[in-house]
Amino acid sequence: MTDQADPFASLARTGAEPPPGCPAHAGAVSMTGAEYPQTPSKLYRMLRRDHGPVAPVLLDGGIPAWLVLGYTEVTYVTSHDELFARDSRRWNQWENIPQDWPLLPFVGYQPSVLFTEGDEHRRRAGVITDALEGVDQFELSNECLLIADELIARFAGSGQAELMADYVHVLLMRTVVQMCGMPSTGDDTLRFVDDLRISLDAGEGEDPVAAYGRVGERLRQLVKEKRAVPGPDVTSRMLMHPAGLTDEEVVQDLISVIAAAQQPTANWICNTLRLLLTDERFAVNVSGGRLSVGEALNEVLWLDTPTQNFIGRWAVRDVQLGGRQIKAGDCLVLGLAAANTDPQIWPEGHVGAENAAHLSFSNGEHRCPYPAPLLADVMARTAVETLLERLPDLVLAVEPEELVWRPSIWMRGLMELPVQFTPVVQ
Repeated sequence: MTDQADPFASLARTGAEPPPGCPAHAGAVSMTGAEYPQTPSKLYRMLRRDHGPVAPVLLDGGIPAWLVLGYTEVTYVTSHDELFARDSRRWNQWENIPQDWPLLPFVGYQPSVLFTEGDEHRRRAGVITDALEGVDQFELSNECLLIADELIARFAGSGQAELMADYVHVLLMRTVVQMCGMPSTGDDTLRFVDDLRISLDAGEGEDPVAAYGRVGERLRQLVKEKRAVPGPDVTSRMLMHPAGLTDEEVVQDLISVIAAAQQPTANWICNTLRLLLTDERFAVNVSGGRLSVGEALNEVLWLDTPTQNFIGRWAVRDVQLGGRQIKAGDCLVLGLAAANTDPQIWPEGHVGAENAAHLSFSNGEHRCPYPAPLLADVMARTAVETLLERLPDLVLAVEPEELVWRPSIWMRGLMELPVQFTPVVQ
């Protein structure tokens, strides 16, 4: 097959040469090509064909890692913390990582729940779980509904909207920061959410490391405010928890909570709207069709999950995985999207959305803490259903193939989702 026939063939061995002693071999594939984010399933198929369920890849700057593609293998890695741990200080590549490496916000060790292990992780995750359990799901749905109605009213009379900017991101931003005790509006909140976006998914010319620092400073201010005057919010419940987290521990864990809640859920909503507006299976009964919306939300988690890949795990010792020899300190990237479409679990080639055994919220002790997936579902379902109920003849304003995915190997979301509809007189 030529490079012209297979756009991903040209990705092999691109970028800087991997450092000496890395796990990459002659077949290693760079994950930084421009083609990859638009049709990642092609890359997954190529990697499975050439390498099986565990593939050698190159991250930014030619840094080597393993991409775990198989459903069974991802489940095994996430279920065996004693072999594949979260403390990134184990990485055998730190001497090759520059201070401005764009993935530092993901892998640079922080004293947060993301990098803790064993009893300490269970303690920190327990605080988050208890704080999130204090969120009333009916109140959360009602808050989402009120914000959604307000946002829809702003563009309902125009007959057109760009849903990513005008609706989805604003809705999730306001809901999540309000849940954590921050003001839901204002320039300060807008700057905070934009910095969060940059730290997770930086565009060209943006500095994710600096943005991550600003996110931390704003949350330190919030924690100081809530320590003095607690309220009925997630931050206050974390501060008052009997586990006795320090202010800095709460700051670090809040970053994890907000980052996991805001952008991934926003992309989940938009990916679901795209499915509903482009797939004829949902065309007949979309408006007000709660069953159809629920099916679409679940199908997106299988086929277009917002968190495509997650970095990662670090091998505690030399170990075999998927026929590969993993060295102690090697980095493993969890290919959640690839695992969800693994032909070993869908042998007929058809990925069904009939169950919720996907890995979109990861797996094992480090999966999204309960009840975070339930709260995300409340926000996503309310956002989609409210929009379709208020604007029942909503259609895409462009051809489906004109939609452009964000240039990210980590997050799966559209750059824009332009729609049109019959103007609604308020």
